[in-house]
Amino acid sequence: MAESGPRGSITARGRSRGSARVGSLKRRLLPRAQRREQILVAATRAFARAGFAATNLEEIANEAAVGRVILYRHFESKAELYRAVLRRAEDRLTAVTGSPEFSDSSLDGLVAAAAADPSAFRLLFHHASREPEFRAETNDLRAKMFAVTHRYLVGMVPDPAWARWASSLVPTVAVEAVIAWLDSGQPEKASAARRIGGAVAAIIAVARSGEGDDVSPQALCP
Repeated sequence: MAESGPRGSITARGRSRGSARVGSLKRRLLPRAQRREQILVAATRAFARAGFAATNLEEIANEAAVGRVILYRHFESKAELYRAVLRRAEDRLTAVTGSPEFSDSSLDGLVAAAAADPSAFRLLFHHASREPEFRAETNDLRAKMFAVTHRYLVGMVPDPAWARWASSLVPTVAVEAVIAWLDSGQPEKASAARRIGGAVAAIIAVARSGEGDDVSPQALCP
């Protein structure tokens, strides 16, 4: 028979507090790698919403449903956490694209990575470039993308200067096109890479053209 009266009330409160402690303990007892991933996912969302400067660690802790003590066990500072978020986003992008070299499937991978984690994609390619403290990281990523594209184009574009021009422009246009696709609500995902590829192909065609060739929009898109 259930207890009633003051003693029953105290017993119920005791059980409630005990259940809360057990629930809290269960939330805390995650493997270290899993907890780190939880924090990184939450930090990605928080940084993508408000940027580095306007986001504090308290907000990230709340987003991750952890205390600041737990946060500091994994990351000593907000800057260290931001860099870890950028590394994670770049690693996931590399994993999804499937190859360190430019190939026919590269744009499919770029679109897939953006669709899988729009916050990480925007953070990596838009927000981080606006943060002076992380210019080295964004410059390094830009240099890697140029190098990959240049290795692909150097045998296709006979003029070295135009090959460098296209190698700078192709990654920029591809990334901006993917972000515009995200901002437009991700329409027709199955054909997104093909459409973006049309813009990339036009840049390459112009770079490969000779001095007297017709590179007007009408000629490129009959």
